[in-house]
Amino acid sequence: MKFSVNWLREFVDLPKNPEEIAELLTRAGIETEKIETRGANIDNVIVSQITASSRHPNADRLTVCEVDDGSGMKRQIVCGATNYKVGDKVPLALPGAKLPNGTEIRNSKLRGIESEGMLCSPIEIGLGEDAAGLFILSPDAKIGAPIADLFPADTILDVEITPNRGDLLSHFGLAREIAALNGKKLKSMPREMKMEIRKSGVTIAATHECPFFSAQKIDNVKVGPSPQWLRAKIESVGIRSINNVVDISNFVMLELGQPTHAFDADKLRGSITVRLARDGEKFLALDGKTYSLKQDNCVVADQERAIGIGGVMGGEETAVTDSTKNILLEAAYFLPASIRRTARNLNLSSDASYRFERGVDPDMILRASHRATELIREIAGGTPAKEIRVAGKVPADPANVSLSYEKCDRVIGVAIKPKTVDEILTHFGLKKTKSTSKGGTWKIPSYRLDLQRDVDLVEEVVRAYGIDKIPGTTRGRFMPMSPADRSHDLETFFLRERLAGCGLSEVRTSKLISRSASALGEGAIELRNPLSEDHVALRPSLISGLLGVLERNIRAGAESVSIFEIGRAFIPPSGKEERHLGILLWGNVASAPNWRSQAKRGLDLFDLKGALECVVPNLWFRPGKFPDLALAVEVWSGDQRIGFGGQLSAGKSSAPGSVLVAELHADLLLAAGESAKKFRELHRFPSITRDIAMMVPDEISHEKILRTIEEPREPLLESVDLFDLFAEQVGAARKSLAYRLTYRDRSRTLTSEEVNEVHARIREKLERELGVTLRE
Repeated sequence: MKFSVNWLREFVDLPKNPEEIAELLTRAGIETEKIETRGANIDNVIVSQITASSRHPNADRLTVCEVDDGSGMKRQIVCGATNYKVGDKVPLALPGAKLPNGTEIRNSKLRGIESEGMLCSPIEIGLGEDAAGLFILSPDAKIGAPIADLFPADTILDVEITPNRGDLLSHFGLAREIAALNGKKLKSMPREMKMEIRKSGVTIAATHECPFFSAQKIDNVKVGPSPQWLRAKIESVGIRSINNVVDISNFVMLELGQPTHAFDADKLRGSITVRLARDGEKFLALDGKTYSLKQDNCVVADQERAIGIGGVMGGEETAVTDSTKNILLEAAYFLPASIRRTARNLNLSSDASYRFERGVDPDMILRASHRATELIREIAGGTPAKEIRVAGKVPADPANVSLSYEKCDRVIGVAIKPKTVDEILTHFGLKKTKSTSKGGTWKIPSYRLDLQRDVDLVEEVVRAYGIDKIPGTTRGRFMPMSPADRSHDLETFFLRERLAGCGLSEVRTSKLISRSASALGEGAIELRNPLSEDHVALRPSLISGLLGVLERNIRAGAESVSIFEIGRAFIPPSGKEERHLGILLWGNVASAPNWRSQAKRGLDLFDLKGALECVVPNLWFRPGKFPDLALAVEVWSGDQRIGFGGQLSAGKSSAPGSVLVAELHADLLLAAGESAKKFRELHRFPSITRDIAMMVPDEISHEKILRTIEEPREPLLESVDLFDLFAEQVGAARKSLAYRLTYRDRSRTLTSEEVNEVHARIREKLERELGVTLRE
């Protein structure tokens, strides 16, 4: 939220340097993200009034304005904006002015017409982001006055307010916090309501969602532009001025933190009721959109229809307009959980819902209503009714909390004097109701809903005492490796580093998927309250997320994608969590073309097998059946099935060409990898290789030949590699295969005779058991 330093100074004395304010807040756990300088301290930019306007004779989109700059002489300005009318007051940059964006103003001709300056938009003078039209000033602005008189220099603090600190979402609330941290007193406090309270005219049917509601009638208001001081204050923190009544409501919300809403009383039909919406009930909101409400949405209604979504937004039909004469001012308390649910279901948020979701101060409801009523009486000339109508009960204050000095010292780590503890908590608005030598019981103020336990009070003490005053202690000691440590190390070094070394990039995708993410994701467990349509179910597989990454990379122009992800999957129907490894390959082999070769090869199943061999010990495939895979295999490590892989079926991805995927159970894979880890020293003795070439019937697989060679294991045989396959011109139903066998002994150098003897036995076994024809 943005805070004006000038506005904060109205409540508390502040350090002169804004950086000191930011440092004070940040050290107390309230982070200040940015400090901005605002104001319009620009030479030769003044207030002017448009006295006449006509079409430019040589340009359809330009107008020629006659403006009064207060000098007694009229100026002619060529203007491209269309949002003004004759009589409006706007900023005029005179010749010689230099605007914040670097533009230098001088007399010029635009399409043949003399222009003696420039009429400015908010962005051109550094007072906003709107560049679509002129900056329409308040009618009260004095013609000829420097623009700096209307918008004095100010500093804006952009403060990150945590969700549990709704009490800080106002200038008074933040000033109160600064006063507590500095040990100072506030300059002023919101005045209490001094009007008659009548419990009639308002009914609350949804007492759980809205425990308390008030309505103040104000007659004979004159709706119009706001005075300059009011506009300047709300616009300094990013709120656009609409009219004096709406601006007052926004001003009170920014000042005191309590949202209010003004209805056009003449458009209401009968008494007010706060109720739950009817299922499918339609509501036209102030943003111009029609919403279909649900039965758990709380609405403010008259006798015929809903006139506002409680705590979120008012309705278009009862909005305050220039013709409004009488208004009804709402100030209420809405249950935070109800507002969060409604805002999320309708995808509708507002400044009011932002505060109600975090909890407003019940004690501020009638004070804010009174403050807004008085401002409407002063600015809009309204006549308030002598009584305010209310319904329900204001929520009770938070429960008292006990704190012992001994626990405070123990949690913080240093001894703090009991007197200091009491002073700090008192500055934060707490009152001690019961005191003992060991501690006491504290009454929690209505605006501190987050203080519920003794450790919460300890946190307040340490925030004000200063975390920097607490000395650090060295408590490090050796700890044996835990299963969690071992699992983390295996995941990092056994999976991540190996896959990255094979050329794959790691990605992270959301655990929540959309309804359309159907690839290998049937039966996904849906959420009861999804945050959005893109996050409605728990993913049962990592593949859908990897496909989303693939599509984004293809749109960005990628020619190949090789990625992996390690994350949690939720297996239906129970939702059991499993750690999975997902791999996706697509495109061409990632090698740059050169003068020797321009050919490109598409990634295929053997590239996927190569990536899996980096991390799967004793890898082998078995044909599998998976509905979304055109070429499917089961992935095995030794005698354990650990996942699946293959090529996606056509239509499962929009990517051109083959998409290879695999998904493995990471915990099973890591267990297999850990058991397969063995230390092996570098070879000290040379190896000897021999080749076997053979003619083989088509029905004999490579796997069968490999097992025949390796089982039973010959002690000197180290490895077997297939290096040639030839099927053409060798006869029907036959193929030619060639294998390279490597022999080695770890204790000595082998002789040719020893190797020849073993090699001959293997050749004989192939002929005897498989019936192959050996080629010399």
